[in-house]
Amino acid sequence: MGIKNNMSKRYTAEFKRDVVALVRSSPHRNVTEIARELGVGPEGLRGWVKQDRTDRGEGGPGELTSAEREELTRLRRQTVEQQKTIEILRKAAAYFGAETTR
Repeated sequence: MGIKNNMSKRYTAEFKRDVVALVRSSPHRNVTEIARELGVGPEGLRGWVKQDRTDRGEGGPGELTSAEREELTRLRRQTVEQQKTIEILRKAAAYFGAETTR
């Protein structure tokens, strides 16, 4: 069993787009072969290809496009911020409510 490196490589969107285009234009070659040649993980490359299919409207039911994923992430962050704000306001209301009854 090999040692797993927890340091993941980050690839630019342009690199990913180019590699996915290479996979799409090479139907006679498999993803693992292309991944080895380029020094990327085959499972990562499969994920990029799958996401590209989804983004082009060829994904399965319930699969989110990249734009939908970005929006979902943004909305989740916004929800967390709003929950923090509500909690602060709740505590402030309780504090000032207690002050006015004294």
